Amino acid sequence: MRPVRASGIRKLRGLKNISWLTARQLERLANALTVSAVEKRAIIFDEKHSPDSAYILLAGVARITCRNRKGQRTLVIMVAPGMIPGFPPPVPGISYNFRCEAVTPCQIGTIDLESFVEISLGIASADFKRLAASYMGRWDLVQLRCANFMSCTLEERLALILLELSENFGVPDGKSVRLTLPARHRDLAELVGASRPRITEHLSMFERKHLIARDNRQLVVNRDRLESFLAQTHISAGGQEFRKAATR
Repeated sequence: MRPVRASGIRKLRGLKNISWLTARQLERLANALTVSAVEKRAIIFDEKHSPDSAYILLAGVARITCRNRKGQRTLVIMVAPGMIPGFPPPVPGISYNFRCEAVTPCQIGTIDLESFVEISLGIASADFKRLAASYMGRWDLVQLRCANFMSCTLEERLALILLELSENFGVPDGKSVRLTLPARHRDLAELVGASRPRITEHLSMFERKHLIARDNRQLVVNRDRLESFLAQTHISAGGQEFRKAATR
């Protein structure tokens, strides 16, 4: 493990979800980070690790998985370089066994949460936690009750996931976005809660409607067409708000 220097500051500046930090804050963060290399398929952190640490994915691709109701490990989030989301607070009587895993060889920066909050916000960690709890509440419990993307159809859930992946792992390709991450049908099936054959069927339908295209095993997403497709499905007002949040 080693501290981040000048090259690390440049790398931090390019990370999407911490790009709002000032140059001075980035310098302080770079000096406070401890960097380690994580091999492909290795566990970056899990529920056994301290909740008072913050993790930043400096390079590579990671994913967050958990145990479903059948005890099987399933994919829930693909993680692009940047701040790695923390795990939801525990729910009494329910164990998900969340863990963050390296999909590719990764470079991870670690810092204690108290230092990260002080550097980025200038307040104490305990105050930040109280503010977050008051402002956000326990929306994770609402999401737990509202399974399958708040009762969206499989077509809508698949469209939302493709938009999310194109936002986090896409590069411009004409009027569309090319996914730099392999869009395996099995992974998509786990993300939307469906079987792999049904995902294959719906992807073929999306391709016929020119919502997506394939090029050398890479998926090309037409975001405008997908968003128009979602707008035409007449989801309820609550679903529309969820869709807007999911595609930001």
